Amino acid sequence: MTLPSVHTLYDVIDATWPAADTTGVGPWLIRSGLLGGSRVSATTARYPAKIDDLRLAETEMRKRDQPRLFMIRDGDDVLDAMLADAGYIIKDPVNLYAAPLAEIAANKPPPITCFQVWPPLQAQHEIWAQGGIDAPRLAIMDRAMCRKSTFLGRANDRPAGTVFAGIHNNIAMLHALEIAPADRRQGLGKHLTQATAVWARSQGASHLSLLATQANIGANALYASLGMQVVGQYHYRIKLD
Repeated sequence: MTLPSVHTLYDVIDATWPAADTTGVGPWLIRSGLLGGSRVSATTARYPAKIDDLRLAETEMRKRDQPRLFMIRDGDDVLDAMLADAGYIIKDPVNLYAAPLAEIAANKPPPITCFQVWPPLQAQHEIWAQGGIDAPRLAIMDRAMCRKSTFLGRANDRPAGTVFAGIHNNIAMLHALEIAPADRRQGLGKHLTQATAVWARSQGASHLSLLATQANIGANALYASLGMQVVGQYHYRIKLD
């Protein structure tokens, strides 16, 4: 089965992990993240931008009390070079993964391991908090206007992991997978991914997708072991001074 393109996955990110607000200004799409992290706060180019357009984007980001942050996607080579020349540095290169759902959902997690939950429980909030997934990021889950759910994972007879997923254009995307520190390296991340795939397939989705920073060696190894393939990347450029 053909995998979705990286540009298709960019749209899935925006739909399943949405900014609080987006505004078109000149060549730019300005995102308001409300402290929800880089993905919902980064500016992207709607069409080729020139160096004279850069100040316009910077002004809009300052109005929102956000860092000067751009997402560089496939095909943005000219923008990438322009920002580098302007003193922007690379931040968090990310891999985008995808796989047919049938392949991931073929192996269900063990019984009494993963439970579908919406809205998420306090135990899930507490697990997410240990990984820095705080109230502004939980608000992203609430405002996602798509088919969505969370999953609670158990290990060692206690709540031990959680994940959020949404579906857009029949592609499920997994976000905010977090395992409690005491329960890591026991396979729960794999089980939660499989549980998400089983649910997404029941919703009529065709593919599972997700993203992982290239620096997260453990996550990249997990997703590769499940048969997921890298279909593209993106990175950020940020101005620190």
